[in-house]
Amino acid sequence: MTLHRIKTALYALYLTNKFGFKLRGEHSANDVTKLRLEYAETLLSHLKISINVEGADKINKGQLYLIVSNHRSIIDPLIVEMALKKTGINGLWVAKKELYNSFFFGMFTRNAGTVLLDREAKTMNGFFTEIKKRVKSGYSICVFAEGTRNKTADTLAEFKEGAQIIAMKNRLPILPVYIETNANEALESSLQNTDRDLTASIIVGDVIDYKDRSDTLQALYKSRFDLN
Repeated sequence: MTLHRIKTALYALYLTNKFGFKLRGEHSANDVTKLRLEYAETLLSHLKISINVEGADKINKGQLYLIVSNHRSIIDPLIVEMALKKTGINGLWVAKKELYNSFFFGMFTRNAGTVLLDREAKTMNGFFTEIKKRVKSGYSICVFAEGTRNKTADTLAEFKEGAQIIAMKNRLPILPVYIETNANEALESSLQNTDRDLTASIIVGDVIDYKDRSDTLQALYKSRFDLN
């Protein structure tokens, strides 16, 4: 591991826990969103990765959505945060139990506005009840429908069924966003070359009606971005 990688990892750890600490306690939804965005902008700036957002005009400001994204990199949540900037959307991320217990991400994940997904739980009733409660409080829900990072050569890994269930149970229009740039490759480039400015692109697609049963959610998502 190079010195630059070590320094970047230590700075990211410091920043993640700094904002995780700031987010402790009671905060308004707007304050949580503001702090998360500040975190995203600060870390991406340090990595010299700028975000290009296409189709942001398709987002209705303040609308409640189920926001569905593809997932290849640990910085994908930051990219989605940037896409939602100035939209008036306060989103909660669905986060795996492993992230809650992570040395690196634990404090931030627990405090930054997330809904815990425990895949080892005997029943998912508590998870869906918590989602419904948060939606009624005015929150959108953000998910990576593949369930985990896609490390294959395929454009998308198989979508989990949970995303569509969330949309149906809460009557949420589905806002598809597609991180066109392989953010993992952009992150790797950043870690290798401190002088290179990089850009990651994310596209906002046309809304998918939660009642649409013409095809699977994955197929409908692909159709929004002409993916094979």
